[in-house]
Order: sequence, then structure tokens, then C-alpha cells
Amino acid sequence: MTGNQKAKAKAEQLMGMAKEALGRTSGNRRMHAAGRSHRAHGDARQAWEKAKDAFRH
Repeated sequence: MTGNQKAKAKAEQLMGMAKEALGRTSGNRRMHAAGRSHRAHGDARQAWEKAKDAFRH
């Protein structure tokens, strides 16, 4: 996995976690859902990069 793509995936996961926590504490369901979506997208991106690396070696 390239360092740049790995960093983007991790940043997206962290941003999602932060939004999710903020939405949960403030009671904002829309922000909570957006945070879950960002986190899931980051997880999928990271899994895709790991799969690509597995087939390269």
C-alpha cells in the first residue's frame, strides 16, 4: 500500500470517528450517520489497498 493512499484511508477513518462521536454526544442523527459513512468508506478503502498489496507480492 502506498503511503499516500494509506494516509488518506486512515484520515478518512479518523474523521468519521470524530463526526460519529460528535453526532452521538450532540444528539445530531445526521452527523452521526455521516460519521459512520465516512468511517465505513475509510475501512473499505484500506481493505482495497491491502488486497491490492496481497496480489502484488
